[in-house]
Amino acid sequence: MIDTLIQDVPGAVAESQATEMTMSIWEMTLKGGVLMIPIFILSIIAVYIFFERYFAIRNASKEDPSFMERIKDYIHAGQIDYAINLCQHTDNTISRMLEKGINRIGRPLNDISTAIDNIANLEIAKLEKSLPALASVAGGAPMLGFLGTVTGMIRAFYDMANAGSNIDVQLLSSGIYTAMVTTVAGLIVGITAYFAYNALVARIERVVFRLQARAIEFMDLLNEPVN
Repeated sequence: MIDTLIQDVPGAVAESQATEMTMSIWEMTLKGGVLMIPIFILSIIAVYIFFERYFAIRNASKEDPSFMERIKDYIHAGQIDYAINLCQHTDNTISRMLEKGINRIGRPLNDISTAIDNIANLEIAKLEKSLPALASVAGGAPMLGFLGTVTGMIRAFYDMANAGSNIDVQLLSSGIYTAMVTTVAGLIVGITAYFAYNALVARIERVVFRLQARAIEFMDLLNEPVN
């Protein structure tokens, strides 16, 4: 029986240590203190902006492969109204840009090009909406985390000074937890928002490239000699 108890001791100690070292995410968050609230709010804002902009950019960048060919056929046939109607029933950035250009057919080419560029800039500005806020989250969340680091260490030193010669680890743990947890949380939110921001910017750049390609294609169409 004694041998059995001796054999069970290591397992019991290991189980006890595992239990003591286990800490839920919620418990760890609470140890971060009040600064975890703005960091959490920033994380919610970042997630909302990313998914809202992601789907908006994806929808805006959709393009029917036959769209430009149909536009060319209508313009070659002189069916300007049909071309405008097609643009109005195709909801994307390219169709809105070309609709403005088609409406200007008959005017000087410089006027048409300027009108197209203006609409393209407006469409890009719409896609970039809220991206500055996401960039602010990417920069602001780590700063809040570092603020938590400073306040946590100040608290730890304050507790140490008040304890005198009765210093123990448990007394300092509260301030150190605040310092470390807020730093980790701020960095996680900031790094995630940073990569999300760059991912959205990359998708917008692809839309810009496509707009430029279609604008050039449209202007080349208008510059084609009349048979």
